[in-house]
Amino acid sequence: MSKLTAPLLIAALAVTGCGRLGDSRWNPLSWGEAPARTLEPEGGYAEVSDNRPDIPQITAARWEPLNEGRLLVVNGFAPVRGYSSVALVTARPMPGDRISPDADGVLRLRLVGVPPAPGSAAALPARPGVDDITAAMSLSSVQLSRIVAVEITSAGNVVRLGR
Repeated sequence: MSKLTAPLLIAALAVTGCGRLGDSRWNPLSWGEAPARTLEPEGGYAEVSDNRPDIPQITAARWEPLNEGRLLVVNGFAPVRGYSSVALVTARPMPGDRISPDADGVLRLRLVGVPPAPGSAAALPARPGVDDITAAMSLSSVQLSRIVAVEITSAGNVVRLGR
């Protein structure tokens, strides 16, 4: 009986090392190179680009203070009324709602919107100063700390704001 005790004890230790403690150094399956651990989903992040056309012209851009950051307010103008779904979107697709500048520290945005259908009642001629298109984006202090400038592009012009 005593001859069987030592081999059983060694076998029990080996099986324990392969069990739920699979990351331990006792597990022979973990002796190879460990795979890199990442939070990135399998297949990478989905890059969704915005297919809305650019607003024809940017007339003004300014910063408004917030408690924890700033609000970027951009005004635009189109020759007709009735634009919908107007927004500021990043020039290059980014995962989720993450906003980060390019390598040079410039955050590049586009002012986009859906124009009215041709011939619809919403497609009346627009009046400057009255029928402005406004979009805004809030940026936190953490996001602003990495941004040197913001560049907003429309179909007709580009506006650049310093931080």
